[in-house]
Amino acid sequence: MALKVLSALDSARTQLYHFKAIIIAGMGLFTDAYDLFCIPPIMRLIGRIYYPDRTNHDVPVAISSVMIALALLGAVIGNLVSGRLGDMYGRRRVYGPALILMVLSSFGCGFSICTSPACVLVSLGFFRFCLGVGIGGDYPLSATIMSEFANKRTRGSFIAAVFSMQGLGILVSSTVTMVVCKIFEAATHRNKDSTPLAADLAWRIILMIGAIPACMTLYWRMLMPETARYTALVERNVLQAAKNMEKVLDVPLSQIAEDAEFPSPSFPLISTEFCCRHGRDLFSCAVSWFLVDIVFYSQNLFQSVVLEKFLSPTTNAFQEAYEMARFQALFAVCSTIPGYWATVIFIDRIGRVKIQIMGFFFMAMGFFAAGIPYYWYWNNNRNGGFLFLYGLTFFFSNFGPNTTTFIVPAELFPARFRSTCHGISGASGKVGAIIGSVGFLWATDHENKVIPMTAALIILGGVCVMGIVVTYLFTRETMGRSLEENENQDETHGLCFLRRFTDSCLKHRSVVQVAQLVPSPQTA
Repeated sequence: MALKVLSALDSARTQLYHFKAIIIAGMGLFTDAYDLFCIPPIMRLIGRIYYPDRTNHDVPVAISSVMIALALLGAVIGNLVSGRLGDMYGRRRVYGPALILMVLSSFGCGFSICTSPACVLVSLGFFRFCLGVGIGGDYPLSATIMSEFANKRTRGSFIAAVFSMQGLGILVSSTVTMVVCKIFEAATHRNKDSTPLAADLAWRIILMIGAIPACMTLYWRMLMPETARYTALVERNVLQAAKNMEKVLDVPLSQIAEDAEFPSPSFPLISTEFCCRHGRDLFSCAVSWFLVDIVFYSQNLFQSVVLEKFLSPTTNAFQEAYEMARFQALFAVCSTIPGYWATVIFIDRIGRVKIQIMGFFFMAMGFFAAGIPYYWYWNNNRNGGFLFLYGLTFFFSNFGPNTTTFIVPAELFPARFRSTCHGISGASGKVGAIIGSVGFLWATDHENKVIPMTAALIILGGVCVMGIVVTYLFTRETMGRSLEENENQDETHGLCFLRRFTDSCLKHRSVVQVAQLVPSPQTA
């Protein structure tokens, strides 16, 4: 028997608070994208400041790799810790501190001041690690909270809208970078040899501005009530769940008053029962996220080629950062943001599985088309075809697995394990991100190239094909069902083959034992 409060949540009409929750929950994703996409132009400024003697004033691969890896490693830890704490102590209690950590770390990155360049970079790396912990911690909580507030008809669109705040973060990050660079360039009127002091201030300002939107939503995040599903199903306080729901949604308390208890499963997270019921779902979510993040975070491969081919050479640190930020802004408007919002529109019409398979497929086609003829065509021609393939992979990553892997883990698991399992899936994704960004950055470095670019692009296409296989074989469709229906859908799906095999063996053994007790005709 379903609780009335849960039924009311599933059937509630779309209200103002749903859109307010999208903004509040999306600020963590906004900060994540802002931090990720402001780093490439910032590393250009840092290269001009601390590595003026290097060719093209670029930061050594070892330094840039550490800066990227530290934030992603922090995100792995944040996903696991906050996901588990969100199930143990409630989503609301952990949600505010995660955002506070992001805000403080963003300001800390800007105040990475010390006596030597090496010390500044160490300080920046430390605060980026802390920022990664906060960002990673926000992932499972944002998705879980939005899924537990939404109704079942539009739940996918609401969670996708939260995730689409990444697109806004990319656009704002690029816009802020362009504005700051233009202001400093106009104020200094200096050439490339006299810009280090101004550039040192500019990159700090860019990083700290990213914390302002998060600060603006911190108050509202702290006021959010605990989700009704967590209160009812985990804390077992149905009356309080109804009151929490009445605070934010226009549903009278009299319509959601309960007249019976709701049974809840008692098996722990680490148990055979959990593995049998939800092991396949957790495997599919974690592996799909791992695979797509390998591809998504390897975008530096495309970006390095595009910047080399299509951006005009610059003589000023601010011009160089400005050109890179403008390039990111154009692709955000033309490719990335449309991909996010295509998912918002179609996720509850087409379904999660179909969109995920479609996204992996077209990403694979884009990588194969770019990689196979790379050296005999793309490497020797400056045309728009390579730009189109670059935009295609970004569009279908967002209108595809980059968004769906964020949605599905928030819909499949019981309330007692929902944010934990989402955190495990997200942590798996960030491990893939480390491989995709740092691993491929080292493998295709111009100085110590391990594998050629064409091989790297073909490998990424192969990763997308693996994503299609995993999605088709293991991922369940969750469209149009309540969270409780997804959790308890058809026991024959959840029960693992090992259990069915064991039960069959035990049954067979009991039959054999009974047969042995009955004397045969010859013995008689």
